[in-house]
Amino acid sequence: MTLPTIAFAGSRLDRADHVRSDPAALEALKTWRARLLRLEGLDPVIDPESALVWGALDDAAPDSELVFLGLDGDRGCFAEVPAALGREGHFAGPASWNAMAILSAGELAVYGGARALVGWHARHRFCAVCGAPTALAKGGWQRTCTSEACAAEHFPRVDPVTIMLVEHEGQVLLGRQPRFPERRYSALAGFVEPGESIEEAVAREVHEEAGVRVRDVSYVVSQPWPFPSSLMIGCHAHADDPAITIDATELDDARWFSREDVVDALDAVARGEPGRAFGAPPATAVAHVLLQWWVNR
Repeated sequence: MTLPTIAFAGSRLDRADHVRSDPAALEALKTWRARLLRLEGLDPVIDPESALVWGALDDAAPDSELVFLGLDGDRGCFAEVPAALGREGHFAGPASWNAMAILSAGELAVYGGARALVGWHARHRFCAVCGAPTALAKGGWQRTCTSEACAAEHFPRVDPVTIMLVEHEGQVLLGRQPRFPERRYSALAGFVEPGESIEEAVAREVHEEAGVRVRDVSYVVSQPWPFPSSLMIGCHAHADDPAITIDATELDDARWFSREDVVDALDAVARGEPGRAFGAPPATAVAHVLLQWWVNR
């Protein structure tokens, strides 16, 4: 079955590893038709035609760090690391949700990659090994400790998160977190922990949050999610016992929903409304894609 477009995936930029590891090639790109992605903090600047706004490298502050995003044809594309980043920059705010609603898939993928990368740089100005300042390297795909005694190399991280639909006798388990909009339910999710496989993470998270034991975990689809920098690993699993025991520190509620409930909720998203039984996640969320996959397979 063909899955719908995954938000934040499918960037048109060539990451060009051969360029980012070559300081001379990077400098040459900066002198010829290079473009700077306009950002306000980590939020995108969008023009009246609902496209990302680009400027010249001269628009950046003279002492700022510039990250090489990749090649668009033969043009180098860069973004500026913000000088300061508050805690609010880690999460999707109104400007980011607006971008998800109006940017094309390709534009959103470029923005998502840039946001995750420059956000990582803004949060990693000091070495986690010795505490000394770090300096940008390899066009922004590495930071190196400036202490000669340490010289540790640090690389942009991606945090794996399992997000899963659990099925029992034609119904699907969905949960509601306190931060969700009213009536919103979504797939259960959680970070993969050290020493854990994807299958083990799915089983542990579902049991911790809803008290349900699962089996036959399978992979469905993934999504890069730049808030701040996750890889959502969409999975499916089966449960033999539908009894739910909610962890109130994680969820407000968890319920089983029928296929008819899910179809109605997905149809209502296009109208900007909740369904009769619950409100489905927006189309840009991988949970929405998982629900579409589940009803269409």
